[in-house]
Amino acid sequence: MKIESQKYNDVIVLQLQGEFTAEAIKAFEDETSSALAAKVSGLVLDMSKVPFMDSRALEFLLDLNDKSRERTRQLKIAGLDETCAKILEITRLLGQFDTYAELTEAVKSFV
Repeated sequence: MKIESQKYNDVIVLQLQGEFTAEAIKAFEDETSSALAAKVSGLVLDMSKVPFMDSRALEFLLDLNDKSRERTRQLKIAGLDETCAKILEITRLLGQFDTYAELTEAVKSFV
């Protein structure tokens, strides 16, 4: 998986590209740790180029959501494709996250 980080005002956006599976967790964990350590309001995951995620990725997202809240940061997910949205829906995890159809909506929601 490819991960790019950008900062918009007081928000860090991590753009993910590729399948979000157990093999990608370590690199993603490093990026999110850096993002949470920064003095920002929150973190947006742009998942518009993620075609699939496995159970380990779901577990990591839940942990990241908890860590974000502990550090008074907000985690938002943008651009879920139909498959990933269905995975979150079937596992009854969709309601655990603030989700947005577009990245711009997610970033603007911090204002």
